[in-house]
Parts: sequence; C-alpha cells; structure tokens
Amino acid sequence: MKKTLTIVIILVVLVIGYGFVTYNSLITSNEGIKGQWAQVEAQYQRRFDLIPNLVESVKGVMKQEQAVFNAIAEARTKYAGAQSVDERAKAAGEVESALGRLLVITENYPELKSAENVQTLMAQIEGTENRISVERKRYNDLVQSYNVRVKRFPSSLVARLSGFAEHAYFESVEGSETAPTVQF
Repeated sequence: MKKTLTIVIILVVLVIGYGFVTYNSLITSNEGIKGQWAQVEAQYQRRFDLIPNLVESVKGVMKQEQAVFNAIAEARTKYAGAQSVDERAKAAGEVESALGRLLVITENYPELKSAENVQTLMAQIEGTENRISVERKRYNDLVQSYNVRVKRFPSSLVARLSGFAEHAYFESVEGSETAPTVQF
C-alpha cells in the first residue's frame, strides 16, 4: 500500500511537473512568435520609410540632370532653326549657358549620378525585400515549431487546457507574385 501510494504520488508530481514545463515552454514559444512578427513589421516599416525617400532623392538628381540636357537640346534646336545672325547668336548663348550649368554639375559630380543613384536605389530595394523575406521565414519557422508542439501528444493536452491555439503562417497575398513597380 505504501509503495503504491508513493508510486502514485511520484506519477502525479511528474505529470504536474511536465504540465508546468510544457506550459512555460509554450509561453516562451508564443512570445518568440510575437517578437519575430515584430521583426517582420520593423522591416516593413523600413521599407515604407526608406524606399519613397530614396525614390525622391533619385528623382531630384535626375530632374537636375534632365533639365540641363533638355536645355542643351532646346538651345541646339533653336540654333539649327535660326534664320538670322541675331537668332543664332542668342541660341549660341543659350547653348553656352546650358553647357555652363552642365560643367558646374560635372565639377560637383565627376560623373553624372543618375545611373549610380538608380543602382543604389535598386540595391536598397533588393536588400529591403531580402530582409523582409528572411524575417518572414524566421517567423514561419517559429510558427511551425510552435504548432507542432501544440498538436503533438501529450503537449497538446496542456496546450488545450491552457488555451494555446495554433498560429497562422505568413502567406503571401494575392498578386504578390508580381514585383512592385518603381516609377520616376
């Protein structure tokens, strides 16, 4: 009788101990999932903050360069269409003025920056999307591990009794297979 009571007490202690360990483990896993989702959202915020600013920066440099190139082309057209000496002299002055602005740009920027800025923008977009992808994968890995624990016996008993439910995986939304467009 004493042996049986001792065995029953040991079994009860083990079951209760297992329940506490499993419960605490599920809490830890659940909080890990929440923390990882916060990382995914942080990368989304980075995307929302960074990309529009980079696009605007590139647009600004491109506008400055484009304005100079347009002025040169317009002045050349005027010169080619000039009928009198005065018209040609005025058009030649416009060409010289536009070329002067081009020289100022090239002195300040040894090589025109549009192509480099666009490459930087694309690298930043690629880097941001890669970071988001990595964080999503980490999130899904944590969800998978947690969901297995919630479903697997005997931890599923503790999970059900404690109110732990499965988490949803991050799944791409309809249309996400199409890359976003960047417009200047």
